[in-house]
Amino acid sequence: MDFRVKKFPKVRGFPEDGLRAVVEKAPQAEALAERWVEKSRPFLNVLYNDRRRLATAAVAVLTVWLFLHVMFGANGMVVYRSKRAERQKLQADIEKLQRENDLYEQRIKALQNDPQAIEKEAREQLHYARPGEVVYVEPAPVRPHNNTARK
Repeated sequence: MDFRVKKFPKVRGFPEDGLRAVVEKAPQAEALAERWVEKSRPFLNVLYNDRRRLATAAVAVLTVWLFLHVMFGANGMVVYRSKRAERQKLQADIEKLQRENDLYEQRIKALQNDPQAIEKEAREQLHYARPGEVVYVEPAPVRPHNNTARK
């Protein structure tokens, strides 16, 4: 590998003719800029004179936008309240399910250990009876066969 430094190529930039053209057009560019400043001066004066009103209006718009964002934004008060209500509802559901789960656990323990609970379940679900007992079973409800009752 050859690591020797070679001559730098010619730096490209404005050629001499281009630079001369820029220098010749400079007075015209200055005159154009001066005309633009003179034309915009009345507007700039109005802005300068009304700067307090404009600042007050800008602060008012910012305040309204901030209020709307806080109330109705992605994490605003409206969303916060609905999420809080949903959390309370879910918390109540969890407590209800926990109580139901505790009842089932008690029932399972009773069925594993208590002979009276086992007998009660056998009588209710399997329609068992002791000798000499009569079991009365309710007949199933009769459903109508015509379509008018379904409507």
